[in-house]
Amino acid sequence: MGLRLFQLLLLGIFTLVFMDEGIRFCNECDFFDGFKCRSHMKRCWKFNLFLPHNRSCTTDHYYFGDRATGRYLFHFTKLSCKPCEEGMFQVFHDLLRETHCCTNRHMCNTGKDNLEKSALYGEDADYTVHDDIPPK
Repeated sequence: MGLRLFQLLLLGIFTLVFMDEGIRFCNECDFFDGFKCRSHMKRCWKFNLFLPHNRSCTTDHYYFGDRATGRYLFHFTKLSCKPCEEGMFQVFHDLLRETHCCTNRHMCNTGKDNLEKSALYGEDADYTVHDDIPPK
């Protein structure tokens, strides 16, 4: 009886792990500056079976409030596997977090889905200090 139950448990885990839709792989980076990960880029995974909001990869864009202009400027992005709830949230009085969820494919949270970010302050449009982006 005990051995049979253990075999069924292993079969269930094997099925869950090796199913195509059972696991979603995502990017994980604590500090993505809009061009590349400034901390170590890793891969994370999550089960893709249970709650609908838990199936997606999470992209959090953080904006810093500029008191002089009254606008929020892009600060950095965080990529993760945490459960995703889309929307905008006031983290502190001058820090705003905008969360995007993606479920269309593995590794879909690239951090480059923010259409409202501009070039970094102090950089020339024809020259950038980032390696992976060629000059225009």
